[in-house]
Amino acid sequence: MPRFEPHPARRPALIAGASSGIGTATAYALAEAGHPVALGARRVDECEAIAAKIRDEGGEAFAHFLDVSSTDSVDEFVIAAEQALGPAEIVVSGAGDMDFALPHEMDPDRFAFQVNVHLMGTQRLAHRVLPGMIERTRGDFVVIGSDCAVIPRPWMGAYNAAKTGLEALVREMRMELEGTGVRASVVRPGPTQTGAGMNAPAEVLEPMLEDWGHWGFARHPYFLRASDIAAAALTVVSAPRGAHIVLIEVQPEAPLRKDNP
Repeated sequence: MPRFEPHPARRPALIAGASSGIGTATAYALAEAGHPVALGARRVDECEAIAAKIRDEGGEAFAHFLDVSSTDSVDEFVIAAEQALGPAEIVVSGAGDMDFALPHEMDPDRFAFQVNVHLMGTQRLAHRVLPGMIERTRGDFVVIGSDCAVIPRPWMGAYNAAKTGLEALVREMRMELEGTGVRASVVRPGPTQTGAGMNAPAEVLEPMLEDWGHWGFARHPYFLRASDIAAAALTVVSAPRGAHIVLIEVQPEAPLRKDNP
């Protein structure tokens, strides 16, 4: 006799930050695996277009405005998504952007905004969805972390602090959720090619990359694809009941050496 009831056949997934990059790739991956997906982001028109494409390919998708820096917006998104698709079985919290600067030069309001989106945004989602998951004694709450949480990089401003706090939050949640049937997990990307931070000016990027090289953060030029991180998130939520993948770190494989046979 199994120790846990298996996952239900229908597992709606809520994705924060779904309008681009890792969020979009995760929406496609989950939908292709048969999960109804609710896409949330501030760029709701982008979410609507992605949801339409998923539906055209035979999936089930719903789009709604979401600003994770607003408690009211998080509440409205979750209510609308669950009315459209049913109670959330999966949540993927990945909203946020990168804002490069030296911490002592970064305007405190810019610093606070990064923490508000990455860290507080995830807490807002947890506050809204975890009670229902606990009541149903199942669910996956997946957070997109960063390898900056374990090895901070220069010039990342508040991003290092926010992602470090975020992963600490998930570790705490994992202890507190033990025995509830709800799994809190981290997918930790290394360098990934997305639109995040790509609007930074050259006068910021050039000294940043120089410092990264100085501290050993630029061993090779290869980046992960957003779909690589989506595949990791799908692996986490696809683990059978009774198995909890608490952390997956994904790093880009280096280019093959020319001296390889």
